[in-house]
Amino acid sequence: MLLNRNLLLSLLFLLSIGALAQKKTYKPDNKIYKKDWIDFNKNGKKDIYENPHAKLEDRVEDLLSQMTMDEKTMQMVTLYGYQRVLTDPLPTDQWKTKIWKDGVANIDEHLNGFRGWGVEPQDNPNVWPASNHAWAINEVQRWFIENTRLGIPVDFTNEGIRGIESYKATNFPTQLGIGHTWNKDLVFKIGNITGREARILGYTNVYAPILDVGRDQRWGRYEEIYGESPFLVAELGIQMTKGLQNNFQVAATAKHFAAYSNNKGAREGFSRVDPQISPREVENIHLYPWKRVIREAGLLGIMSSYNDYDGVPIQGSKYWLTDKLRTEMGFKGYVVSDSDAVEYMYEKHRTAESPKDAILQAVNAGLNVRCTFRSPDSYILPLRELIKEGKITETLINERVRDVLRVKFIIGIFDNPYIKEPKKADEIVYNNENRKIALQASRESIVLLKNEKNALPLDRSKIKKIAISGPNADDAAYALTHYGPVAVDVTTVLQGIKNKLGKSVEVSYTKGCDIIDKNWPESEIIEFPLTQEEQAEIDIAVKQANEADVAIVVLGGNGKTCGENKSRTSLDLPGRQLKLLQAIYATGKPVVLIIISGRPQSINWADKYIPAILAAWYPGSEGGQAVADVLFGDYNPGGKLTVTVPKTVGQIPLNFPYKPASQIPAGPAGVNNPLYPFGYGLSYTTFKYSNLKISPLVQTKEGNITVSFDVTNTGKREGDEVVQMYYRDLVSSVTTYDLNMRGFDRVNLKPNETKTIVYALKPEDIQLLNQDNKWVVEPGEFKVYIGASSTDLKLEGKFAIAERDKTEEILAKISTDNRIQNYVQPSTNESNKSKMFDKNLKTFWTAKEKNVSIDFQLESNVTPKEIEIAWEKGNELKYKFEVQLSCGGGQFISMFKGESSGKSLEIEKYPINTCTASILRIIFFGNNKDDVTRISEISLKELKN
Repeated sequence: MLLNRNLLLSLLFLLSIGALAQKKTYKPDNKIYKKDWIDFNKNGKKDIYENPHAKLEDRVEDLLSQMTMDEKTMQMVTLYGYQRVLTDPLPTDQWKTKIWKDGVANIDEHLNGFRGWGVEPQDNPNVWPASNHAWAINEVQRWFIENTRLGIPVDFTNEGIRGIESYKATNFPTQLGIGHTWNKDLVFKIGNITGREARILGYTNVYAPILDVGRDQRWGRYEEIYGESPFLVAELGIQMTKGLQNNFQVAATAKHFAAYSNNKGAREGFSRVDPQISPREVENIHLYPWKRVIREAGLLGIMSSYNDYDGVPIQGSKYWLTDKLRTEMGFKGYVVSDSDAVEYMYEKHRTAESPKDAILQAVNAGLNVRCTFRSPDSYILPLRELIKEGKITETLINERVRDVLRVKFIIGIFDNPYIKEPKKADEIVYNNENRKIALQASRESIVLLKNEKNALPLDRSKIKKIAISGPNADDAAYALTHYGPVAVDVTTVLQGIKNKLGKSVEVSYTKGCDIIDKNWPESEIIEFPLTQEEQAEIDIAVKQANEADVAIVVLGGNGKTCGENKSRTSLDLPGRQLKLLQAIYATGKPVVLIIISGRPQSINWADKYIPAILAAWYPGSEGGQAVADVLFGDYNPGGKLTVTVPKTVGQIPLNFPYKPASQIPAGPAGVNNPLYPFGYGLSYTTFKYSNLKISPLVQTKEGNITVSFDVTNTGKREGDEVVQMYYRDLVSSVTTYDLNMRGFDRVNLKPNETKTIVYALKPEDIQLLNQDNKWVVEPGEFKVYIGASSTDLKLEGKFAIAERDKTEEILAKISTDNRIQNYVQPSTNESNKSKMFDKNLKTFWTAKEKNVSIDFQLESNVTPKEIEIAWEKGNELKYKFEVQLSCGGGQFISMFKGESSGKSLEIEKYPINTCTASILRIIFFGNNKDDVTRISEISLKELKN
């Protein structure tokens, strides 16, 4: 179908008017084009704003001084592109009578191929090939430069969270999938490719990245977030922004500001009202990414959201759009409204008495450009009335327009407004090199959730026939929705497996069921019996599985269950998907489950019974090949969860980070636990963490803490490990999160390879918002954790923040604590081991069973001669134990075996036979009463420091 469509487009192009075919290079012939400048205002002299070498702010002020109020107000509105608001793909004579005869701030989604959800893409020759598109954008830009009085160029905006939205362009996984790569360098490349392809197509401003932090897994737009950690969203948002804005090829406009992703019960009315979150949580969770992306990446654009917060619409709030965004965060770009955000203050929020009043509130609050699918007249005419009535001052208008002009100068459209060689777009857009990066992103986004008894990778030499079923096995729709390329060739999972295996393995396929059933969405809450047709399709899948060596089932969601305005009441597999999976499992054949979805799914039954599970999210146009590479071991999966997967919606809110004791642990199988925690993911190899170093152990409030550690691939395959660093504030003036992420990297390691990872904890990384609403670094002790997930913490150590005159006093305690943490390893009750070294005879480390041991790592080349132990006091118990030393060869040799005196002594000394050893081990056999061992203090001079 897609190939026939592409062929038709090519024929249309070849038969189209000669002008398109002849325009290989854009060569302006109007007399306003000079050698190194453009006479935009056609006055025959080089004005300051026309001078490429003048200072930025001088150019802005010079242009602003020449503008009429009609021209200024037109720089405050968006004109939506062809088949959205514009009825013409190219300029016509009628444009001289339209309101944009005085210019326009930006034109959005012009000729990008998208016409609406579920509608076939545009198919006119100005959309594709890429060179035609670039030529057409040039023609529109030329009209505004040559036919408006001041010639102010248009900022061509477009969507781009998974590749620039065009008929074709490099198609990446959706942003949730990109988040699961945890790869900052890769995200920069994705941004750079998206920006480069955008610019050669003619777009100068890309609506990306999305900086919303996920907090409710039912939310329809979960597919568009990087994850639920504000730190991760910030880190990846910084890289995406830097990639997009590389050499100012385009401006990045991030969305949605602010507190957009915390809706009540994930219900999504169009006004996005009632986010349920406290002010301090807003600061820590939702504003954190914005602050950092603005400061560290120089973000040039922001889309204001249409939700309220605490009863005040963001779009009409000076506090949010001016005080927070500009004064506090230092934002210098321009703010564009999310669709109908202005109108919703009147239509939905009812905080404006009329559309005109809504415009008044929005402009006063800080809005620069209104953007929605309505004619510019609907905004500009009431705005001009407000100015004439004196309700909006020219000074305020100048402030709003100044920001828009500044961005246009920064991205260079006054100096290079045209694509000079449109034909190059055919070479750059969607080329093979870019698609290789897309394939890398698809591979790295895949998370291995379960791999019981090494069920994966599959050994193709032992397989003669594979049965594939499931509604997402041969569906490409997940890669062709809004906010990205709309008509690229997509490799489905079925096709990817067939391509991988060729003719060596027989592949059978049936859908098995649809994503949803005919009773959807009522079937979310009521179970309906299978119809005869549904049962028949499941029976076909079962028959094929019985005839195969292995069954692959591809389930999940699609645009019917996830996306904008598509929140759910359940996280279970929708429709008949679980029944299909259960029926295939009942055949007794090996089963692999692949989940393609835009949100976490509560796959409890699958997790209990299916041996191998992959989460592929929406893996982009290259996703089928990526999944096949993982299935058959040509790629070792290394993605990890950036979201918490609940077992049921009844646990929500359940996410990371969380407050202490807010998520009750209930044992390994407890229903209160997450199904999969934040940061979790498996690999075909294994990794070891070691050698944690923290320096300095005591620091002042102004200094950095350096944390380093080693990670080693201890398996037989090359693989990626996502290393994660967290910290905990042990005592604080306000409640802080149990764990705060402050470092991560995706590290590629060959077998037996070790890499040292180094992070710097800066003062701003450990600050908190105190009771006076001030950001401060409080003195006190902190713990650092290094791990493979938020629950699989491998290493830990302490540091302290102290006043300058108290650093030495605290150093000794922190040093001892870190020695204990790093070099004392009990086989049980790890969390209480510090009680053996706290010099308090009233506290105890306890072993509640026999044959418990503690390993003490020793200094190099030492020969320990005695160990001192203080046992529990006052009960006259005798404790049986043995001391062993590792004297070489990897074996432990017994050096002392006996029991305590049973007397209430403060400490007992035990001589031991000696050798040069690296580890001393004590094995406890219990006491003469209840076989429980209780130790108050231990002293070992040779313990490693």
